[in-house]
Amino acid sequence: MRVTLIVVLVALAAGAVGFAISARHPLDLDATDEIGRVPRARRFLAERFDRQTLRGLLVTVSFVIVLAVALAVGLLLDMVATDEGLAEYDDNVAEWGSANATSDAITVLRLITNLGSTWLLTIVMAVTALVAWLVRRSLVPLAFLAVVGVGQVVLVNLLKVIVDRDRPDVLQLVAVQGPSFPSGHSAAAAACWAAVALVIGYGRSRRTQAALLGAAVVIAVAVAMSRALLGVHWLTDVLAGLAIGWGWCALVAVAFQTRLSGSPAHRRPAVSCR
Repeated sequence: MRVTLIVVLVALAAGAVGFAISARHPLDLDATDEIGRVPRARRFLAERFDRQTLRGLLVTVSFVIVLAVALAVGLLLDMVATDEGLAEYDDNVAEWGSANATSDAITVLRLITNLGSTWLLTIVMAVTALVAWLVRRSLVPLAFLAVVGVGQVVLVNLLKVIVDRDRPDVLQLVAVQGPSFPSGHSAAAAACWAAVALVIGYGRSRRTQAALLGAAVVIAVAVAMSRALLGVHWLTDVLAGLAIGWGWCALVAVAFQTRLSGSPAHRRPAVSCR
């Protein structure tokens, strides 16, 4: 069960980091007193943190998110092309997983990998949207979840066609088809579980929101590792999937705050990013 233990430990470690970051550094749209020591910079930031000029800040955040994800994916592709950096471990991870997984470990990994499957995520997001509508009588959570879910599928499949990378040439422990880069299961798990956590955590305490986001990180990392250890994706595939999934969810969350911030009637964003 070494394979299963490694997946659990790494996923829990990543979740703990996600919880810590979420609990200590929420997105505080009024925190101008703690940012900027230079008067000009402080004035610039104060304008962007002002409720009436919030769009400027959120557009800037959107740009930073897109840039960060593009850099991450670009670096991974460069590593793949040169067979350097993290790409040096691609073969080792794929071969080690397929060679060392016992029948029990394979069963567990298959259960974990299903947490990133389209059919399960569709059900989870539909139920989340329904419950949110019954509680708030708002279709905004439904729209948010739909954009996150559909958008990540489009992005992943577009990149798969462009990159057209072959899957690992090892014993594949689950049936797969199509190009390898990036991992669709990893991207879906990262984007959709984070989106569900944001919707469920809306209006709750900071600790509860952090716990939900931490759990979402655990699931996403576990799914990503299961794909690599089942021999159906390279390590760099799943890392790219996680970057795309989390980046897309964050971008959509910011976009929804941008839309709502322009209306005085909305005192709080429909999607909490804390």
